[in-house]
Amino acid sequence: KIFSSHHQNGQPRNRDDRNNEIHRCAMTNSLNDTNLLAVMLITNTVRPTLLDKANLETLIFPRVVASLSKNILLASLTNNFVNLAALSTEDKLEYNFYPVTSGQVQFRVKAPNDAHIALTTGPHEGEPMYEVFIGGWGNSKSVIRKNRTKPEVAETETPGILTADDFRGFWIRWRDGEITVGKEGEPNAFLSYNDPEPFGIGYFGACTGWGASGEWLIEGRIPLKTKDELVYKYHAVRAGALFIEVKAQSNAHVALTDAKKETNPMYEVMLGGWENTASVIRYDRKKPDKVRVDTPNLLNQNEFKRFSISWLDGRITVRSGDQRGPVIMDWIDPNPIGVSYIGVRTGWGAKGVWKLRFEQNLGYPSSFGSSHDQKNPNVAPSAPLEVRGLDTGSHCWCDAAGGMVPPGAVEGGRDDEPLFVGRAHHEGALLPGKVKPSHSVCYVPWGGAEHGKTDYQVLCGCHPSWVSVSGGNIPANAIPAGETEDGEPLFVGRVHHEDTLTIGKVQASHGVCYIPFGGAEVGFPDYEIMVSQ
Repeated sequence: KIFSSHHQNGQPRNRDDRNNEIHRCAMTNSLNDTNLLAVMLITNTVRPTLLDKANLETLIFPRVVASLSKNILLASLTNNFVNLAALSTEDKLEYNFYPVTSGQVQFRVKAPNDAHIALTTGPHEGEPMYEVFIGGWGNSKSVIRKNRTKPEVAETETPGILTADDFRGFWIRWRDGEITVGKEGEPNAFLSYNDPEPFGIGYFGACTGWGASGEWLIEGRIPLKTKDELVYKYHAVRAGALFIEVKAQSNAHVALTDAKKETNPMYEVMLGGWENTASVIRYDRKKPDKVRVDTPNLLNQNEFKRFSISWLDGRITVRSGDQRGPVIMDWIDPNPIGVSYIGVRTGWGAKGVWKLRFEQNLGYPSSFGSSHDQKNPNVAPSAPLEVRGLDTGSHCWCDAAGGMVPPGAVEGGRDDEPLFVGRAHHEGALLPGKVKPSHSVCYVPWGGAEHGKTDYQVLCGCHPSWVSVSGGNIPANAIPAGETEDGEPLFVGRVHHEDTLTIGKVQASHGVCYIPFGGAEVGFPDYEIMVSQ
């Protein structure tokens, strides 16, 4: 009822009309359990600035709270972030799942027409799903379609929006049921749809058809080519973040999955386990845990404790407080999964009360290069993200290749030119190393040799410090940057050597910093290690 009153002939009604309808529903006791869900949906899909907080609190909340079960409380509907309902979890190790309803993808495409993007829960077609067709109908209009059925849920005329001669950049963003599509470098969307029944999005697919083949660059990845066959090629959505407040005596567990259930694989973050003495990151429900740290008295059954869990290109980071807080655990999955749902549970003698909120990942880069460089496919596109810029105290790893150094890159050494902190995959390991722009590679040390990698990542968006250490003495605030093929964490170190300041990897079990230099892997027991401020 409230949803229908919010839209009239497909257009939003004014605020006074909508608030009058909310007032009437509340005063006539018409908020039963069924349309309570509608209230939660519509107030979560409307921009918070369009809602009257006073009406929500004084008219809806008293009747809403009275109609809720004892295990569910309503979170504030006027918060600027994407809110989930607060809830309680019993002592039974059973996850309660919620869709990830905030994220985005950005890309450049060169095609004469019909560049199609699918947004899905898993890495395959199925229901539910959204499709965004850019330059369809002979490059004359663009549409959003849900569940592969007509009529389109949104469409607009876009003559000449694509070209087979140049790369054109676009962004697609989803936030609590609102799907928006815009052009690179432009803040306003040219296509949008508000879905009253949003679902979790963890994957996107790209394809071309109707007489068109295409070349793509998606978020700085290796360029993708699509044939004229209307078959999607799927990739995991890169980034997301979850803010948590939890009150429990121990064992507050969070699952990150690509379906509304436990999946294979999946990530689990277990806070305050082992009688509130340790916390872990677990992959695919299997031991040994990827990360385990001692966290005595991390949780409290009488007080809400705050945590942030974020994911970016397979890097799972758990922090105390918000996304700027100190890191508790950090692990990099070399084969990331798309996260479309999160689950929470308690067990092993503990019950919990939770408050959950999805956020933008602050480490997500706003751009890798000039937003005007349309003809260069090796520069990643930029979307006007709702991030606080790169100088947030957070850090991220930006994909790069061929000597490219993204804006905000961290300079860590010098060898006749600046050297930048990088990392690259090699022989099953993710190795920190040095990016030397004039050589067009990132050098990493492994197996006694120096290896030049043309595809790599560069650390961006932070201002780390360097402290002198020796042996395997790793400071608590050292920034994890990779792992060995056996899963041991690696950190970034640097050494003065032969009139250079060279960046390498710190391996605690070996008690040295290895640098790539002169074709060899050279170890030093005394070195500087990179730490967060």
